Amino acid sequence: MDFLKSAVASAIAKGSSFPYSLGDRVDLSDSIWTLHNATKREDGSACSIFTFEIASNKSRLPLAKNAVRKSRTLRHPGVIKVLDTIETETSIYIVTERVVPLSWHVRRRSLNEETSKWGLYMVASTLKFINGDASSVHGAVRASSVYTSESGEWKLGGFDVLSSMNDDQAVIYTYGSLVSDAARYTPPEIVKGGWDAIKRHPLTAVDSYGLAILVYEVFNGNFTGGDQVGRTTNIPPSMHQSYKRLGTANPKLRLSAAHFVEQGKKSGGFFETPLIRLTDDIDSLGLKSDAEKEQFLNELDGLSDDFPEDFFRMKVLPELLKSVEFGGGGPKVLSAILKIAPKLPQEEFNLKLTPVVVRLFGNPDRAIRVCLLDHLPVIGDRLSQKIVNDKIFPQMTSGFTDAAPVVREQTVKAVLPVVNKLSDRTINGELLKFLARTANDEQPGIRTNTTICLGKIAKNLGQGSRSKVLVAAFTRALRDPFVHARNAGLLALSATLDVFSEEDCATKVLPAICPALLDREKLIRDQANKTLDMFLQRVRKFGNTMADTALPSATSPDAPKDAARIGTSNDKSWAGWAISSFTNKIAAADGDIQPTASSIKPSEEVARSASVPHPAKSSSPAPLSQGSTLRPTAQHLGRSLSEQPTPALKAEETSDDVYDAWGAMDDDDDGWDKDEDPFNAPPAPAISAAPPKPKASPVPYDDGGEPDFAGWLAAQSKAKKPLPKGLNTSRSASATRTPTSNTMTKPKVVAPATKTNTKPKDEDVEDGWGDAWD
Repeated sequence: MDFLKSAVASAIAKGSSFPYSLGDRVDLSDSIWTLHNATKREDGSACSIFTFEIASNKSRLPLAKNAVRKSRTLRHPGVIKVLDTIETETSIYIVTERVVPLSWHVRRRSLNEETSKWGLYMVASTLKFINGDASSVHGAVRASSVYTSESGEWKLGGFDVLSSMNDDQAVIYTYGSLVSDAARYTPPEIVKGGWDAIKRHPLTAVDSYGLAILVYEVFNGNFTGGDQVGRTTNIPPSMHQSYKRLGTANPKLRLSAAHFVEQGKKSGGFFETPLIRLTDDIDSLGLKSDAEKEQFLNELDGLSDDFPEDFFRMKVLPELLKSVEFGGGGPKVLSAILKIAPKLPQEEFNLKLTPVVVRLFGNPDRAIRVCLLDHLPVIGDRLSQKIVNDKIFPQMTSGFTDAAPVVREQTVKAVLPVVNKLSDRTINGELLKFLARTANDEQPGIRTNTTICLGKIAKNLGQGSRSKVLVAAFTRALRDPFVHARNAGLLALSATLDVFSEEDCATKVLPAICPALLDREKLIRDQANKTLDMFLQRVRKFGNTMADTALPSATSPDAPKDAARIGTSNDKSWAGWAISSFTNKIAAADGDIQPTASSIKPSEEVARSASVPHPAKSSSPAPLSQGSTLRPTAQHLGRSLSEQPTPALKAEETSDDVYDAWGAMDDDDDGWDKDEDPFNAPPAPAISAAPPKPKASPVPYDDGGEPDFAGWLAAQSKAKKPLPKGLNTSRSASATRTPTSNTMTKPKVVAPATKTNTKPKDEDVEDGWGDAWD
C-alpha cells in the first residue's frame, strides 16, 4: 500500500500541471497524512507537502477536508505556515513551509532542557491563542502533531479535528474517535462520556490534558498510556506543580494553557530563560529604547552554547546584523553573532557574515575590534584566503600600533588563526616588521606573547630568514627582565629546535642559553637546563658524525711538504707538547749546542748556521728636526733570546713578569694586522731624513742552526711599522710595501744625509701612526 501511495504521488508530481516536485518521503506515525519534502518548480524554494490519498482513507476524508479548511483560515506564528492547498479527485495536498516532525527528536532524545522549555512555551502560547482568541479545541495535542521549522521553532499542526466551540456541528463531536491512536491520548472524561463531554467541561480541558502528555513525551521520549500522565520522571523540578495540574483527572481543576504560560513567566518561573526572553524581544529589537536594548544585550550574554542554532541562523542573526551595523548593538551583539557564525553553512556564511566582518574590521571602535580578534579562532577557518590576505589583515595591522595595550595584545594573539591564510610575502614582510615592534613593547605581557607567537608560526617563516629572525627574537627574550618573557624564550627555543642548523645551535643558541643557567629565578634555571640538554644532545649527535680531522693525511700526495712537526712526546694529556713551529724535520737539528749568550763576550764572533740569515745591522739614528721628540719604542713581546734576562733570576723577581706578558698580549695583539691585509696596505710613507746611526748590539744567541724566531719576529715588527710622526728617517731605511703586493723589499743602508728635508709632508699620508703607542 505504501508503495502504491508513493507511485501515485510521483505520477502526479511529474505532471506538468502540478507546480511542485515531490522529494523524499518523511515517515509519519499516528497520522492520516503522508509527508514529503518538496521544492517549488518556479523558484526551487524548499517546502513540505502533506498528502492524503482519498481512495485508501475514505472513512477519514472528513478529517482531511477539515484540516485543509482550518489550515487556510488559522493564522498564528505558532501554527505551520500554509503556502498552498490542492484538491483533486484522488488526493488532497497541503503545501507548507519546510518542516520536520518533532517525534524524530523525541525518539532520539536529542532535545536539551533549554530547547525543550523554549519549544513547550511556543506550543502552550499557540494553544492559548486557539482556546482563547479562536474559541476552538485542537483535540489532538501530542508530539506527532508538532513540527519544527527550518528556523528550529516548534509549530503546531494536526488540525484534523480542530473545531470551533461555536459550531454545534463541529467535526470533533462526530469524528473525534477517528484520530489515529485516539485510545492512548483521549482524556478520561472523553473515554467515559464521549466527545460531547467537551460541552459540559471547560473548553480548555481537552487541550490541557494533551499538553501534559506532550510535556511527558518531550522529557521522556515515549508515552504508553494515561497512567503516565502526572509522573514527574526527568521533568524539571520547577515545572512539577504546574505540570501535575495540567494532567489532573478532574477536568474542572486542570490548569489551562494560558495559566501554564503565566505561571512559567513569573519571576523565577520555568519559562524565565534567556532564550525565551530573546524570542519575545527579537522582533521588536529596533523599536526598543536604550534601556530596553541594554537589557536585551545582557540577555545575549546569558545564552548557553546549546541554543537552537537554526532559530538563531534564520530569525535572530538577521536582526542582530542590522543592530550591530546600524543600531549600535556593540560588542555584546557581535559576540552573539559570532557564536552563531560557525554553525552556518559555508554558502550562507559567505553571503551573510563575511561582508559584515570585513566592514567591522574597519570600524574604529576598539571594543568591536577586540571582539572580532577574540573570535577569529572560531571564524578564521570559514574566511577565504583572499579575503584574509587582501582585506582583513591590512585592517588588522593598525592594532599592532594601537595606543591601547589590550588591542595590541589581542592583535598579536590573532596572528595564529590567520597566518595560514597569509601569503609568504605578507608574512616575511609586514607581519615580521610589526612583530619586531611588539617584541620591544613596553608591556611585558605583549613581549611574552610575541615570543610565543613567533615560536608557533616558525614553520610559516621563509627559510632564508627564519633562523636569523628566531635567533635574534628568542635570544633577546632571554635577556628580558620579565621572568615569563625569559621562560617563553626558552620554551620557544625548545619548540623550534629543528628550525636551527647545528652550527647555529653551537655558535648562537647555546651561548645565549648559558647565562640563564644562573638566573635568579629557579623556574628559568630549570627550564634553561632542559633546553640546554636538548641543544647539546643535538650538537653532540651531529659532532659524532663529523670526520676526525679536516687536515690531509701524512701519506697523502696533497699533504704540504713543510708541515709543522708534531711533538715527539707520547703524553696525550693537555700538558703534552702538541706542535713545534721551529723546524719541520728531525734531520734538520744537526750541529752542536752552543753555549748560552751570557758566556759569550760581545766582541767575539760566533759561527752561525748557513740556514740562519745574518741579523740586519741597525742604522744610526737620524738627527731630529727642530721641535720634534723621539718616542721610546715599546718592548715587543717576541724579543730575541739575547735580549732576555739570564736564567739566574730568583722566583720572586720573575713572578710579576708573567702577568706583564699576558697584559702585553691583551694590549698589543688584537688578532688582526691591517699591514698584512693586501686590500688595506697603506702607501709607503715618504721619509727624507737620514738613516739612524748604527748602534752596537751584543752578539745574538747562536742556536747552531735553529732560526732566531724571536729576533726575526722583532725585526719584522720594527720593519713593518713606520716611525712616529715628526721623526725624519731615510726613505730607504725602512721596509716598504707596494700597494698591490705583500712582499717586503729588503731595506738598504744609506749614508747619513747632510741636510734635513724641509719639503712639506704629503697630504695623502695618514696621521696618527704612533697613536697606538700612546
